[in-house]
Amino acid sequence: MDLRPSFGKVASWLVLAVGLLLVVGCTKRVSPQRLTPSAVTSQTTKPAPITKITLLQMNDVYEITPVNNGKLGGLARVATLRKQLLKENPNTYTLLAGDLFSPSALGTAKVNGERLDGKQIVDVMNTLGLDYMTLGNHEFDVSQKAFENRIKESRFKIISSNVFSPDGKLFSGVLENHIFTVEDKVNGPVRIGLFGVTLDSNKAAYVTYTKALETARKEVKALRDKVDVLIALTHLDYPSDLELARTTPGIDIILGGHEHENMQFWRGELLTPIFKADANATSVYIHDLLYNQKDHSLKIRSRLEQVTAVFTDDLETANVVQKWVAIASEGFAKDGFQAQEVITETNIALDGLEASVRNRPTELTKIIANGMLHEAPGTELALFNGGLIRIDDVIPPGKITQYDVIRIMPFGGKIINIEMNGTLLKRVLDQSQKNKGMGGYLQTTPNVSLDATNKNWLLNDQPIYSDQTYKVAINDFLLTGKETGLDYLTPSNPNLRVVSESIDVRRALINELKRAFGPQN
Repeated sequence: MDLRPSFGKVASWLVLAVGLLLVVGCTKRVSPQRLTPSAVTSQTTKPAPITKITLLQMNDVYEITPVNNGKLGGLARVATLRKQLLKENPNTYTLLAGDLFSPSALGTAKVNGERLDGKQIVDVMNTLGLDYMTLGNHEFDVSQKAFENRIKESRFKIISSNVFSPDGKLFSGVLENHIFTVEDKVNGPVRIGLFGVTLDSNKAAYVTYTKALETARKEVKALRDKVDVLIALTHLDYPSDLELARTTPGIDIILGGHEHENMQFWRGELLTPIFKADANATSVYIHDLLYNQKDHSLKIRSRLEQVTAVFTDDLETANVVQKWVAIASEGFAKDGFQAQEVITETNIALDGLEASVRNRPTELTKIIANGMLHEAPGTELALFNGGLIRIDDVIPPGKITQYDVIRIMPFGGKIINIEMNGTLLKRVLDQSQKNKGMGGYLQTTPNVSLDATNKNWLLNDQPIYSDQTYKVAINDFLLTGKETGLDYLTPSNPNLRVVSESIDVRRALINELKRAFGPQN
């Protein structure tokens, strides 16, 4: 069940209530044996021995340059914000709650025959000054070799408590948890504990998982008495974060990712705060942790900061960003794509959110399917898996570049013209309905529909007949049999025949965008 729309209303209400710069605060105890929030009051005029720790939180960052036509995001801007925070408070730490290596459009560019696969963003984060991250489910989109190389290249610490290699051991360079000390010469040191958990999605053969919430509770039990402040870095869906907060009172703050939309909750007996920022650093959370050394109480003051051009680019980080943009652009050019070329200008938003394209058609999916149909002459309908779209974002009305198309479908793939009988076609479409919510949910041309009354599939408002042959445009990945429940969809199936191969689906989208909105003048 997709709860995102109802949550979006809550998030919108909060934003309207407090404006663009969202400031929230909560007081909470460090452990059940210590002072309750209501007891944290000053009894004298003597200043309380407070140590301030600042956390800069990001999550789900794939793009190193600004998005939304340059209006939002950009890691060089985040680097400037980070330096401002460090100037205000030397005890500032930058954390990322998963999803960094993939899926990145730049990461698909080939250099010396190999995809970058996140090499570019690790280099940028090293320059920016990321301190800690946990693993996201998309970290495992890349090969094991690329994954291990990214870890080796990272100058920041990677913390993961429930993700392991097949032998049950931590990956080299990954920490199960971490404790660091914040030095305060006036009030004394503060010990900060970190652990990280990841949902078991995008499973790869080289990865095993333990149960995220069960592992988190074990980490809390192991760390709570050793630290003054305990932080959970999570890459879970938000219902799991809520359950973690409700059932695990020893956590002081949960910094999460995965949803790509900013959100905040307080759950559990001690009202444990949960925060998630927007994807691609279009917003970040800034948390001031005020730890009272005398009574061991903790106040948390948080604000959501939108990353816009108000933050000028940090020169050092911007230089690294531009270096990788140039390298990737050269790689794309060798594959026939001019990344910076403007294709067209749209007057509608193109919804590529994962929650949308894995559950229902959108204007974007219709354009892609129509483009496939146009590029496979003689075909009657088109099919592609929702997981082909990896942007997990909405492209606003305005100019669309070839790089935007690469962002939408970074892995591309050829269009295949096939013939299949109606029995097989209906079986495939039935499986699509079972795959709702997953990458295996199939997007089609708008001329395919399901009769709500008798549950029959229709093509151009006519029933799909079992003994009739249909000409279908399909993306090459779907024909590998690797999609969920579609292992029979391969060239060896006697009920289908491969007729011809056409262009890359990204090239088809470029052409269809020009047809739909007109070429850029």
